[in-house]
Amino acid sequence: MVKVKENCGVVGIFSRDGSNVIPMVIDALRALQHRGQEAWGIAVPNKTPVKRLGLVSGASSEFQKITEEYASPAAIGHVRYSTVGRSSLENAQPLKVKDLCIAHNGTIANVAELANMVGGCTFTPQSSSDTMIAAQRLVSLMSTNGKLGAALSILKNEMAGSYCFTFVSDDNAVYAARDPRGFRPMVLGLKEDGQVSIVASESSAISAIGAKLVRDVVPGELLKFSKTGMESEMFSEAKQRAHCSFEFTYFAHPSSKMEGTNIYVARKRIGQFLAKKFPITDADLVIPVPDSARPAALGYAQELKLQFDEGLLKDRYSKKGPLRSFIEPHQSDRVEINRWIIPITEIINGKHVIIIDDSLVRGTSSKAIIKALRRAGARKISMLITYPPIKYPCYAGIDFPSQEELATGANQEGTDAEIIEKIRSDIGADFLGYNDAQNLAAAVGIPHDSLCFTCTTGNYDTLGIKPTFKTREEMKGE
Repeated sequence: MVKVKENCGVVGIFSRDGSNVIPMVIDALRALQHRGQEAWGIAVPNKTPVKRLGLVSGASSEFQKITEEYASPAAIGHVRYSTVGRSSLENAQPLKVKDLCIAHNGTIANVAELANMVGGCTFTPQSSSDTMIAAQRLVSLMSTNGKLGAALSILKNEMAGSYCFTFVSDDNAVYAARDPRGFRPMVLGLKEDGQVSIVASESSAISAIGAKLVRDVVPGELLKFSKTGMESEMFSEAKQRAHCSFEFTYFAHPSSKMEGTNIYVARKRIGQFLAKKFPITDADLVIPVPDSARPAALGYAQELKLQFDEGLLKDRYSKKGPLRSFIEPHQSDRVEINRWIIPITEIINGKHVIIIDDSLVRGTSSKAIIKALRRAGARKISMLITYPPIKYPCYAGIDFPSQEELATGANQEGTDAEIIEKIRSDIGADFLGYNDAQNLAAAVGIPHDSLCFTCTTGNYDTLGIKPTFKTREEMKGE
């Protein structure tokens, strides 16, 4: 079960009939809450964005007031889990620069270099965010090149990294842009009457407002929504794709459809393919780590005709129980969440248990869960991971930015088998098996060379960078 932090969720909604879209933006953000739990915000034309720390539902008493004060037919929204920049209300999004508000999902990998183009200021995570630097540069380019599309066509050559942007301008237009590689997801939807258009990180947000999914936003595409309708232009014609493979195992909501693939179905198939790679037939039962590993565990059990059961449950009534520990900013919060994953002794006692998890990043959760299973009387524990070993930092929107915090270790030497054996010993499992990239791609149904596996290979060519690895403190300004 992943315990990392930053991928965000963005949404943009425009109503051609002039109706107030703020209630829909709130509903859409709640449907994207799994993508960010630190902060959220909404922006409309000609006003300062409203931003709050914590979960969207935590401000439910303010919904009526926000809906009335920010009433608008054009709005964007954001839920945050931070990759670059401190976890603070100041860095919460959307951000406003002159007459443009911006929300961003992703990470700008060369943000310090980009900062030199916006006045020569020195970028540090304490003083700014990658989104603010990108917004400032974009507005600067628009002042000399006119329209947003022309500015993006220049910025794409200056900026390395992943980005899905939504914008709202003071002239009452909503825009959305997806980076040329398609690292992060973005989809387009319409309400049945055709008067309301929505762009969002995932189709779960489109469903939440009663709209229908139309298509994925094409990598390199800029969409504009205004009273005259929807306009589309390509600011990049690059054909090579690098869709984040981690979305398919962990980040995306299981109800969402991404790159033509339903996430639940993809995860179930990953489990089936994992069973072919690791056919452990002498186990008594298969259990998932809640919640994102559930479809894969079911697929694994069905493929080998093994018993599937819920041997671990989350206490959803505790303060932290319902949250996703991967995207919690601080280690203490991740540990607190894992304390509320409770084993069912009657299911586990005396059994050889196969436990399926979506990923193993730091090993904190895996070690705690295996200890809990031992206490519940598990006779043998085989742990299978649906994602390959994570060995390198991500600079495309997922928050495992430093090698030092990874279970594989900052300077781990030896063969893959030796590294896996050390991790197995550290977490206390009897057997540990990881999926591989080719197997994962085959299960998802997307060509291997159209998915990003940089965090497993250390090849950053698709991002166009050769990073100098930094500590978490350097990356986050903590």
